Amino acid sequence: MVVHESDLPGVGKKFEIDLKGEEKLVIVIHNTGKRELFVRKTPDADSEKLFELSDKLARQVGTIMEGAYFQPIKDTDVSTALGEDTLIEWAKVTADAEIAGGTLGDAAVRNRTGASIIAIQRGEETIESPTAETTIESGDTLVALGDMASHERLERLAGGEPLDEEQLNGDE
Repeated sequence: MVVHESDLPGVGKKFEIDLKGEEKLVIVIHNTGKRELFVRKTPDADSEKLFELSDKLARQVGTIMEGAYFQPIKDTDVSTALGEDTLIEWAKVTADAEIAGGTLGDAAVRNRTGASIIAIQRGEETIESPTAETTIESGDTLVALGDMASHERLERLAGGEPLDEEQLNGDE
């Protein structure tokens, strides 16, 4: 999949994603957070607006599309518990990460990064609600809840990069 990104001065950013043939999906993210989705059938055609989403709704839809939000129970009042700055992200644990081979409790991920591990993907297995005794293995994918800064610290920790003292306290 090819994604082309361009700045729209005073507006935000535009992303164009190649679809089948010459067709492109065009996503405009406004500085206000509003998202607009368009489809362009050919390079010379005008873009046709599909729909528009608020920032909050776009994040909720994105979470669903990403596969991070799924409720297997029948409920007519389903809503996400995520706040405006709270995201679910994934971090791959590399072989040289200090947390590889230790337990989740020993890694103290939440204290060190600010991100909460809510699941671990290990091959075809998903460990839901891991405990402090759950071992983190090289190749695991940590599914975490937190703000963007927390996820950046977790990505560095899982990738084998050392965190400095300010990062260990969750401050930057």
